[in-house]
Parts: sequence; C-alpha cells; structure tokens
Amino acid sequence: MKTNPTIKNIIFDLGGVLVDWNPDKVYKHVFKNDPDKMAHFFNEVCTQDWNENQDAGYPMAKATEERVALFPEYEEEIRMFYGRWDEMLGDQIQGTVDLLKQCTDNPNYKVVALTNWSHETFPKAIAKFEFLQWFEGILVSGEEKTRKPFAEIYELTLSRFDIKADESLFIDDNLRNIEAARALGIHSIQFHNPDQLAQDLAAYVTL
Repeated sequence: MKTNPTIKNIIFDLGGVLVDWNPDKVYKHVFKNDPDKMAHFFNEVCTQDWNENQDAGYPMAKATEERVALFPEYEEEIRMFYGRWDEMLGDQIQGTVDLLKQCTDNPNYKVVALTNWSHETFPKAIAKFEFLQWFEGILVSGEEKTRKPFAEIYELTLSRFDIKADESLFIDDNLRNIEAARALGIHSIQFHNPDQLAQDLAAYVTL
C-alpha cells in the first residue's frame, strides 16, 4: 500500500485509544449489572456532556455538588464518579502503545497527543503510564478550558506544536472528534482496535 508522503505529524487521542478508561468498571457493581439502571444514570444524571464539561476545565468538586443538588436521590452514586475515578482508569491498550512506540521511534514524524481530560486527574495518568513521556507534547483540554470537538482546540494544537493541518494525521475513537478534525483539513483515522489502526496507518505512514 502506498503511503501518504505529506504526513509529517501524528496526533494521538489518549482515552479509548491508548488508555482504557471506563466508568462501567465501578458502576456495574453499584447497579448490580442492571443495564436499565446504568443507562438511566449515564443518560440522565452523570451524563457524557456533564463529564466533558470537567474535561474543559470546570472544577470537579463544584460540578459534583451541582449534580447532587439536582439529583439528591443519587448523591452517593454521583460522588463516586470522581471519588472513585482511579478505579475507572484501566490499563494501557498494549497494541496501540506498541504502534505509538513505532511512531515515536521514527525520526520522520513528530508525535503529539490531544486529549479531552480534566487537568485535575491528568497527573494521575502521567504517574501511571510511562508512554506519556514519549510524546513531544500533550495538549490537555482541561488545561486549555476547551475540548474536542470544538475547532478552537484543534487550531490550538496546530499552533502549539507548529504543525500544519494537511501534514498531520489525527487518531481518535470518537467519530464526532474525527469529523471535526477533517473539517479543518486534518487527515484522520477513527480508532476501533489496534489491528485496524495498524492497517489504516499503513495508508499514511511508513513505520
């Protein structure tokens, strides 16, 4: 397969691509594996939008108290979301980490990360995962007070690391984030699993 010679930069997402983070690790026990109760909790109480607000820099303690005020009947479960966050942080996704190593070992590519992650919890990831030291830089949404899929954070990534959209390849598991990157002219791959990523990478880079 012929690769794309214009790619000079590779931008990795972290959660869901290199790191297994999943609140189900906690809540499947809390709700005794009841899918309806879990779905209600994540769709109505501790929603994705609510969590992503903290990824954009909103204080976790304040967010927790506001959610408890709205749903007092779920106070214990709400406080678990950040109180037991460490238990939701799983292991590295080894197959993707192996691909990352090939990318960072290759002098032809600048390799950086762009992640939606609270600035309050990201230091725990830094302490746990050695591979986070391999990047030339990491842009953390919580530190920048914005997040994917807003165009602002992609533009900030390009300027921060002095890279061009049409020379960059972005890897993320969320299609919404992929579409936002493509709208700005950034080549993108939606991640599903390491084997698929390895195959799709071959169309863009030589490792």
